[in-house]
Amino acid sequence: METLEGAGFRVTSARDGREAVGAAQADPPDLVTLDLTLPHMDGIEVCRRIRESSDCYIVIVSARSDEVDKLIGLEVGADDFVLKPFSPRELRARVAALFRRPRSNGGADDASATAPHVPAPAQPSDEPSTINCGAGLVINSARREVQVDGAIVDLTRIEYDVLEFLATHLSRVCTREEMVLAIWSSALTHDHHLVDVHVANLRGKLRRHSDATWIHTIRGIGYRMDREGSQEGRRAGGGPYLVARIDSEDWARGLDF
Repeated sequence: METLEGAGFRVTSARDGREAVGAAQADPPDLVTLDLTLPHMDGIEVCRRIRESSDCYIVIVSARSDEVDKLIGLEVGADDFVLKPFSPRELRARVAALFRRPRSNGGADDASATAPHVPAPAQPSDEPSTINCGAGLVINSARREVQVDGAIVDLTRIEYDVLEFLATHLSRVCTREEMVLAIWSSALTHDHHLVDVHVANLRGKLRRHSDATWIHTIRGIGYRMDREGSQEGRRAGGGPYLVARIDSEDWARGLDF
């Protein structure tokens, strides 16, 4: 608490999981730091419930070093995972990296007044605000909105950032390290699973709208996003679409997809 108060936050604490969910509903937060081991309701369920109604930043802080816990936490909506023990400097660096990204929640103006303000980088005037990725996928960077064939794709803040980063580097291989550096912080460049989990979630959400495959894995290096052709131009019943079918169980087995 002292670390966040020292960074300018107004901090509210909760003694158990149920109280944490109630507090988040009663006074919508900008940031939640969440332990996995809580009475009455564990941290994973708390994260899931908060994420159902809030687009706040969620950082899981836990002494449980099992990678499965970390991956599940990110899959249910956490933005980052900090392993105990950690230094106050590390936590502040991670939180600052999160707040560098603009908030997509239009109703956060009042709450943001009590949080540190980190201005978003200005967009060059000659940079297009709309990116057409083919096969109906359109990214509107000015609105931070993603559509597939006119239907809005509901993405978390980080999933959008991952997609936009890849889309602005179409047809180029992006390493996990440079993606972490651009989206999170230079302090986190060793944490490549942050990228992998969010890419997996992003692929799953895009698959709900189309069987097109925009994001390709470059094994051992990172990812490449290509502009997809039309629905008619893709091969039926196979192709790269099958490569993208990776379920969370595969993560538990440590696959690098």
